Amino acid sequence: MRAVSGAVAALAVTLTVTGTILQFRVPAEWAPWPPVAPDHGAGLTFPVVGAFLLAHRPRLRMGWLMCGGGLACAVNVMATGLLVHHASAGDLETAGYMRLAAALGWQLGGATLAVLLPLLSPDDRLPSRRWRVVVVVGVLATLAEGTRILVRPTPPAASYMWPQVIPNPLAIESLAPYNATIMTVTTVAINVCVVLALLSLGLRLRRADPLGRRQIGWPLATFAIYVVFLILGEDFWLPATIWTGLIPVAIAFAVLRYRLYGIDTVISRAVVATGLIFAIGAVYFGVGALGGLLVSGYDELAGLAAALAAGAFFQPLRVRLRRLADVMLYGKHGEPRELARRLAREVRETEPTNALAAVTAVVRDGLGVTGVAVEVGRAGIRVELGRAGPDPREVPLIWHGEPVGRMLLGPPGPRRFAAAYNDRLIAAATPYVSDVAHAVLMAADLQRSRERILSAREEERRRLRRDLHDGLGQALTNMSMSLNMARLTLRKAPSSADRLLLDLRTGMDSVSQEIRELVYGLRPPSLDDLGLAGAIRALADEPGPPVSVEVEGEMTELPAAVEVAAYRIAQEALTNVRKHSGASRATVSLTRTPHALVVRVRDDGKGLPEHRRSGVGFASMRERAAELGGTCLITSDSGTQVEATLPLPG
Repeated sequence: MRAVSGAVAALAVTLTVTGTILQFRVPAEWAPWPPVAPDHGAGLTFPVVGAFLLAHRPRLRMGWLMCGGGLACAVNVMATGLLVHHASAGDLETAGYMRLAAALGWQLGGATLAVLLPLLSPDDRLPSRRWRVVVVVGVLATLAEGTRILVRPTPPAASYMWPQVIPNPLAIESLAPYNATIMTVTTVAINVCVVLALLSLGLRLRRADPLGRRQIGWPLATFAIYVVFLILGEDFWLPATIWTGLIPVAIAFAVLRYRLYGIDTVISRAVVATGLIFAIGAVYFGVGALGGLLVSGYDELAGLAAALAAGAFFQPLRVRLRRLADVMLYGKHGEPRELARRLAREVRETEPTNALAAVTAVVRDGLGVTGVAVEVGRAGIRVELGRAGPDPREVPLIWHGEPVGRMLLGPPGPRRFAAAYNDRLIAAATPYVSDVAHAVLMAADLQRSRERILSAREEERRRLRRDLHDGLGQALTNMSMSLNMARLTLRKAPSSADRLLLDLRTGMDSVSQEIRELVYGLRPPSLDDLGLAGAIRALADEPGPPVSVEVEGEMTELPAAVEVAAYRIAQEALTNVRKHSGASRATVSLTRTPHALVVRVRDDGKGLPEHRRSGVGFASMRERAAELGGTCLITSDSGTQVEATLPLPG
């Protein structure tokens, strides 16, 4: 297959070059106009690119269409060259046969490359089965037009393009009244199929993913511009011919997906190089000319000034042209402000459970890397898009001084001017990723807290049931039996009844104690006896370093849950002060605002260790605050401070 496609490409190029030479060597009155047509570009490039594609993918139908359509265009060019050669030499009969070959080549090449090829681009498949109708109509219209050309009646000499009418050896003169109508119908049908083929690329573009859109964009753009040149008429056939040579190149980049981004390098470098050549040249010659006028006779000085001016403009202009190429190819994703705007929008509009994946996708696209992975600290969550590779760049994620995870950046992607490893972009993206990572951590902590609260509640219920059933229930049953026995022995043996009543009294004291313990486990009794402020003062009076209590605001009529949480947090904080802080004194402050109760416990101890691990006490305080929708912050600055904010109902 490779040998066949290579032979077709070589034959097409040979025919195109030979036919072009023949056309330029005939007298002016027989020279074709316009001197070049899109068939010249198609005959030179389509078969070559088709052979290249078939060398990589021998079963590619698009490759064979490119080879076949390009060969048909080359036959048209060669036959046209032989036509004018023989006609200018007086051999009109041979020229007539060459006219038939040229017309058939033009029809077959045009229909193949303008209808069938766009319908199959870029994945070698039709967009859907419904597009088979366009294929059938295009083929039938081409066959009809080819048949019309074969049997075309002799045209009138007054409107003929060449000095003499070239006879048609297969002409059917009786078709003369219908020839124009048939040509109009077939031409309209072919043009409609060409437009529909172009629309098929537009539909593919609309339905494709981002990579697919970029893949389809190249053939769509080249075909669309080619159609524009054709609509403008024969005066634009020279740029149409040149542009025709770019169509197969664009298709090749689209078909070979792994080479898709290589075109970026070509375009970017072309933009930069062209801009530099024109701008630096203009600066050099402008400064040189101005210097020559102002300092006449000092040509060396003017040349030096021009060179210095051009050199001064070189680097800033190169940077600006490169940014222009980046914006042209990739949009504004390489700008820190644009990246920050996109990340802010994702954080604002995406639900928390999907926000991490959303910002990871934005970072990967904005930095132009092969992959990005985000690992969220103790939550054990990892989100990866693409492939970060074996040696990624690691970026720590810090939220208000606290490490919350890390971001791993893969190597730069295939884009030539990739934004990967641009520190400004990474600095713009990191805070947003850190915020989302912290939110994920908080959500995970909240879920674990809820699970622990549920587990603790069920354990507490189990304990209460056990204590009530095995302790209090059993004691009450024994007391009931003792009462019955005392009643039976009261008349016969008063002394025995007295002993039973004494035992009953002892049992009642034990039951009372058990009830008090159960109640205390549910709610500290000192809160009901002394109120929150008095209960905190009672805690402060326990053995240990002196503790002062400050109260601001009214502490009465607080919700029961808030009172219990504030008491337990203060109790746990004072326990830590007495056991671990080494403090000489501590302060507990209670501040009530219209919307919250703030509990602060401060000491002047040694503070928290540098590498600390949150223990059960710290976790318990945070969970009690979180239960009520509040917060509990534990900081260390010249001692330790626990600050819990407990919301109050409006």
